[in-house]
Amino acid sequence: MTPDKKVKILATLGPATRSIDDVRALVDAGVNLFRLNFSHGEHADHAERFHWIRQVEREQNQAIGILMDLQGPKLRVGRFAGGRVQLERGQKFRLDLDETPGDQHRVMLPHPEIIAALEPGMTLLIDDGRLRLTVLSKHNDVIETRVMAGGELSDRKGVNVPEAVLELSPLTAKDRRDLAFGLELGVDWVALSFVQRPQDIHEARELIGERAFLMAKIEKPSAVQHLREIARLSDAIMVARGDLGVEVPAENVPRIQKNIVRICRQLGRPVVVATQMLESMRFAPAPTRAEVTDVANAVAEGADAVMLSAETASGDYPLEAVSMMSKIIRQVESGPDFQAQLDVHRPSAEATLSDAISCAIRRISGILPVAVLVNYTESGASSLRASRERPATPILSLTPNLATARKLTVAWGVYSLIEAPLRDMEQVCAQALELARARGMAGSGDTVLVTAGVPLGKPGTTNSLRIETLA
Repeated sequence: MTPDKKVKILATLGPATRSIDDVRALVDAGVNLFRLNFSHGEHADHAERFHWIRQVEREQNQAIGILMDLQGPKLRVGRFAGGRVQLERGQKFRLDLDETPGDQHRVMLPHPEIIAALEPGMTLLIDDGRLRLTVLSKHNDVIETRVMAGGELSDRKGVNVPEAVLELSPLTAKDRRDLAFGLELGVDWVALSFVQRPQDIHEARELIGERAFLMAKIEKPSAVQHLREIARLSDAIMVARGDLGVEVPAENVPRIQKNIVRICRQLGRPVVVATQMLESMRFAPAPTRAEVTDVANAVAEGADAVMLSAETASGDYPLEAVSMMSKIIRQVESGPDFQAQLDVHRPSAEATLSDAISCAIRRISGILPVAVLVNYTESGASSLRASRERPATPILSLTPNLATARKLTVAWGVYSLIEAPLRDMEQVCAQALELARARGMAGSGDTVLVTAGVPLGKPGTTNSLRIETLA
C-alpha cells in the first residue's frame, strides 16, 4: 500500500457488480469504501456483496469500509385510474386521503402528516420538481392546490415539501427491518436519509448503539438550518445533492455544499460529496467536462470523500468511472496551489493536547521533508483530528481495532493498518518505521513523525510526538 490520493472514493454496489472479481477490480482502481443502497435490491443481494467486500479485504490485508444507506420515508402520491394524467398550468388539483384511484382533478396523498403540515402559500414539488403545486387552502383532510408548473403525472411519483418540517420519523418500518439486517451483517456505517432535525440523530443512535457509525445525509432545508448540531451529533455527513437540489433552488446547492464542507471540517467530521458526480458515465466511457470540474471542485474544497451512485451500481462503465474519479483526485491534489488552498480554510484548533499535536504535525510537515505521519490510535479520534488539519503528508494509522480501521476509510489522507496492541512509545516508533518502509511510504534517510497517547491503550489521550529518521 502506497497511497496515491488523499480524498477517498465511496462507490455504490448494485446489479453491475456481478462477482467478487468486480469488487476486487474496483478496489484496485481506487475505491476505499462501498455503499449498499437499501432503496433497491433484496437482503440476499446485499449480503452477497457484503461478503465479497469482506473477502477482498482479507485478500488485500487492508480495511475496506461498508456503508448501508437507508431508504428513509419516501413520500409519494397514489395511483390514477388510467395510470397517468396531464396537469395543465393554472388548473386546480386536489390532494386527499381518499383511496379511490385519481384523475385529472384529484389524487390520493397517503401521508396525513404532510397534509397536517401544509399551509396556504406553500409549494409541493412532484416527480423531482418537474411539477409544482401551490397550496390554496386546507380543510379536514383535503388540500386544494393550483398547478404552477404542469406536465404528465403518473402513479406513485415522489413528493417533496421543502417549506414544511414534517412530524415524521426518518426511520420507516422498512428502514428498521433493513437496519436490523445490516447491523447483524456487520456494516461499518449507517447513512440516515431525510434527516430534518437533531432529534432524528438521537432516534437513530438509540437503535444503532455502538454497533456502527452514523452518517447523516443532508438533503432537507431544515437539516441545512440545523447543520452544525446535526454534524456534531453524527460521525460523518453526506451532502446528498439529489433531493437537496429538488428542495432548494438549484443555484443554491454549490453554496450550501461549500458551507457543509467548511462546517464539517471545523468540527472534525468527515464529509462526503455525493450524487451525479460522473452521471453521464452510466452510459458513456468518458465524463462531461462539467462533471470533471464538479469532482475537482469537491476535492479542492476539502471534502473527505466523493461518491459514485448509479455510475458503479447499475452503469455500463463502473470500472472506468472509478478510474476517472481517481485520476481527477490525483490531478487536483498534485496541483501547485492545492495545499495552500486547504491551509487558507484551516479551522481553528481547540485547546486540547490532540489538536496541539495535530497543528504541530502540519507545521513540522511544512518545515521538514516529512515522508509520512504514523499515528497509533485505539478509537481513531486522533487520526481524525490529524486529518482535519489536512497535512501535506499522508497519515498511516496503526490500530488494534478493525472497526476503527474501517471507520477511517472515509477520512481524508488516512490509511489504516491493523496491528496487535503495542506496549510503549518505543515499540510504537520501531513498528512505525518498519511499516513505513515495508509499505513503501518512506525510505532510508526519510523523516517520519510518530504520534500516540501515553500510556497506550487509553482512547483520547494522544500526547506524544516523536520525529524519527529512517536508517
